[in-house]
Amino acid sequence: MILLIITLNLLIETICIIPQKLRLKETVLELKITDGELGVRPPVAKPHPGFFHEVGEERFRKLVNDHYDAIKTSDIAFLFPVFDDEDFAQAQKHAADFLIEISGGPDYFTQSRGEHQMVGRHAPFRIDEKARRVWLELYMPLLEALEEEGISPEYIESFWNYLNIFSMWVVNTPSKEA
Repeated sequence: MILLIITLNLLIETICIIPQKLRLKETVLELKITDGELGVRPPVAKPHPGFFHEVGEERFRKLVNDHYDAIKTSDIAFLFPVFDDEDFAQAQKHAADFLIEISGGPDYFTQSRGEHQMVGRHAPFRIDEKARRVWLELYMPLLEALEEEGISPEYIESFWNYLNIFSMWVVNTPSKEA
């Protein structure tokens, strides 16, 4: 009789409590794009180093490469050297090196390119708020996939928050009025 009661209690716990635990694990990433304003450069916090440590360098490079692959067929492809495979691969590498470094990984970017100077490095390109938004939107599904792979949502959001705010810094062209 006692064994039957214990078994029933375990069954009830399995049916009632475990699904609740699973639901608690479910999270929704907060990936919102903040409106930017030309010439305004708000303070920006670097991503939490836990993001780099959980993602790892190889997966981080895949994240950036996947983002660049999405750029190739996007409305902002004209801002990138999409017709020159060598230049495109260099741009991918520089972007990955920079984001890895800024996220607490090795200082590859500084070793190969020197000081960051991202505003100056992007000055030759006519980047408006619309282009910034497209660039950010292309990251969204890639970051959501990281959560599905088990990367901590708070670390993903910290990386997103960096991209969201810092991308405002490189906007250098007024958006065309519709």
